Amino acid sequence: MKPSSPGRNPVSRAKAKNAAMLNLLATPGLGSLMCGRWIEGSGQLVLAIAGFTFVLLWFVKEMIPYYGLMFSDEPPNLPSLKMLAEGAALFVASWLWSAVTSVSLLREAARGKLETLQNFAAPPMPKLDAAQIAAALAAVPQWARQGDAISRTFQFKDFPAAVKFVNAVAVAAEQAWHHPDIDIRWNKVTLTLTTHDAGGLTQKDFDLARQFDQLSLR
Repeated sequence: MKPSSPGRNPVSRAKAKNAAMLNLLATPGLGSLMCGRWIEGSGQLVLAIAGFTFVLLWFVKEMIPYYGLMFSDEPPNLPSLKMLAEGAALFVASWLWSAVTSVSLLREAARGKLETLQNFAAPPMPKLDAAQIAAALAAVPQWARQGDAISRTFQFKDFPAAVKFVNAVAVAAEQAWHHPDIDIRWNKVTLTLTTHDAGGLTQKDFDLARQFDQLSLR
């Protein structure tokens, strides 16, 4: 299993599709922000808002002279189209930028799905012996062995933080096609790992344990 990019949670196919629809059919940048693309999303949203503001100001300036006809017979002085063109250019730039990000998100989701299928089709990993388990546990010292499984209890500041962690665990587990037992008690989350088809602990359990440790720090 390939680790996720540092500081960025994997993107599911459904989430990537929803983000693309938001970016391209609603407001550029919102979908990017939804998927954690903070720099791209913020830039796209700022450009979109600026473009919309320019167009709105041009429209207001366009309408004021016509309202003035109610009190004057002089022909109205129409505003320049420069502001309209600038606003449209900013919004188009925002839309194109968000389109590039949307394509990137969809590709990332497709790669994640392919990795899931590869993990599913991979041959079962061999069961570790006692010496191998002891060596593997040394790399994840906060996990404890319980028979043919390992477990760890994570503690967070509150329930929403615990649920956020569980959601990240679910995505990582689905990509690895290796699912832990999960127990949530308000701000505490206990994860238990074992490889059922191997009849005990395998290297896959310890690889995923390290990944869960990293997710708990975000």
